Amino acid sequence: MHKPAQSPQRSLPGDREMVVMMAMVMALNALAIDSMLPALPAIGEALGVTVANDRQHVISVYLLGIGFGSLLYGPLSDRFGRKGVLVPALFAYLALSIGCGLATSFAMLLVLRFIHGLVSAALGVIVVAVIRDLFAGDAMAKRLSLIFLVFMIVPIIAPTIGAGIAAVAGWRAIFVVLAVMSIVMLFWLRRLPETLDPADVRPLDLKTMIAGWATVTRHRRAAGYMIASGMMQGALYGYLNSSEQIIAEVFGAQAMFPLIFACVAVGIAIANFSNAAIVERFGARRVSQAAVFAFMATSILQIVAALSGVETLWMFTALMMVNVGLVGFIGSNFGSIAMEDFGHMAGVASSYQSFAKTLLAATVGATIGQQYDGSTLPLAYAFLISAVVGLALVFWAERGKLFTRPGTAPKSPY
Repeated sequence: MHKPAQSPQRSLPGDREMVVMMAMVMALNALAIDSMLPALPAIGEALGVTVANDRQHVISVYLLGIGFGSLLYGPLSDRFGRKGVLVPALFAYLALSIGCGLATSFAMLLVLRFIHGLVSAALGVIVVAVIRDLFAGDAMAKRLSLIFLVFMIVPIIAPTIGAGIAAVAGWRAIFVVLAVMSIVMLFWLRRLPETLDPADVRPLDLKTMIAGWATVTRHRRAAGYMIASGMMQGALYGYLNSSEQIIAEVFGAQAMFPLIFACVAVGIAIANFSNAAIVERFGARRVSQAAVFAFMATSILQIVAALSGVETLWMFTALMMVNVGLVGFIGSNFGSIAMEDFGHMAGVASSYQSFAKTLLAATVGATIGQQYDGSTLPLAYAFLISAVVGLALVFWAERGKLFTRPGTAPKSPY
């Protein structure tokens, strides 16, 4: 860990505080998504939404905003500093939370939610940049893994928090809680010095950024894994968009939604913990490609269960826990493989890949959610299609060579 060059008089928070602080910054995004889910019926009723599937847009437009915003904040933070971007983003998060809570129409809420997502994209991008400034190699990977483990607590408990707040004070109060949380983080971040070394400040050069984006797009392996990751993440977003309706309408268990959502979220938390333990031994390719095949097999079981006519809530939950958990073995490994050849332009490449993956995933997820027809079958079919397309893209990216051992993957300049 190096001393922040711009604030030599202030010491960095300790390791534990840094991990929890950065996890809580990222958690503001999870809260803005997952705490909304149990409140969607109340939001729709209050704002005159007549088509139930349209309520899903509260989630999907926020995710679209994150996708577009991801393209901006890497270059901005390289120019203006990590806190120079993060602090204004949190003030904007605060203002937009209040704005969403005061929305008087569904159209107004959707516009504000998109802008909210656009601003909130800074949170995840800056957290990774801060950790990259302070650590390298295995030390960086360890901190990011710990941050994600702490962060995963939020998706597990957020629906319960949202349901409780909505029941006691109404759905608009959820946005008040988001605003209060952003205020807490603004005060806490006063302990974080600027971590960008002045020697690493880079000018905003649009021509160079566009050239970098083009390089990533033309790179066969990077493009293949980037798009495949977006497809697989899209399946997860499809579940997020339709989960409340499925639990409430298909299984008649609206009161149990927070518990069911927590069970599924535990699956991805376990997967990420397990992936950190095995990926160095078996390699990112073997782990992630095996997970795609397992994802396909589980999706087929989901289709069989949906067609059987005897699918129960706990059968659905168990299969979703497995499949959503498998995304944990796929996403981070696909991302690392897609970044292999871009050490010389990591900031631009990472920002662009995050933009492309999130935008594709949000679009695919919104499309999946809109197919909901009162059964679990559209989601099950969508999971299988996402896996097949993802596997085809990986097969193309690797020129037909799957399950290569660590360190033996062929070089692929383009």
